[in-house]
Amino acid sequence: MSNANLSQLSGLNSNPILSFLNQHQVKMIDEALSALGDYGELRLVVEKGRLRFIVTQKSFDALKWQPGSMDE
Repeated sequence: MSNANLSQLSGLNSNPILSFLNQHQVKMIDEALSALGDYGELRLVVEKGRLRFIVTQKSFDALKWQPGSMDE
């Protein structure tokens, strides 16, 4: 996460600019996005108006596949 993003997150508690997510959830989403790599999908599952699950799907480029590259 960049320093600009961190400074924005540090101000969330004192000046709430988000109405749905809290600081912890934003950090969790950012971490999940970072883990996806070059190709992937992230879905947010909301139940009863609350973020309940983060679903990630990692994809691999079939044209660039090398033996053992899916283990990374």
